[in-house]
Amino acid sequence: MLIVHVHVRVKPECVEAFEQATRENARNSVREPGIARFDVVRQADDPTRFVLVEVYRNADAPAKHKESAKQDYTLAKKKLEELKEKKKK
Repeated sequence: MLIVHVHVRVKPECVEAFEQATRENARNSVREPGIARFDVVRQADDPTRFVLVEVYRNADAPAKHKESAKQDYTLAKKKLEELKEKKKK
């Protein structure tokens, strides 16, 4: 089993859209055989921060997930990237 935590900060004006798109992506992802769980957690004291908890059944599952759902994954990733706040240097 492989567990991946993705920490995301979203633009304040995009929080609802990000959460909706991410939850839809999570619902679709858990239908894949290599994915055991995909949780979306929103931070209580800062609603612009999320943690995505992706639980894969084995080490090969993340690559298979990206490959098997390449079109959906790419579209979702592009949409979600537009909503995320850019890291400050």
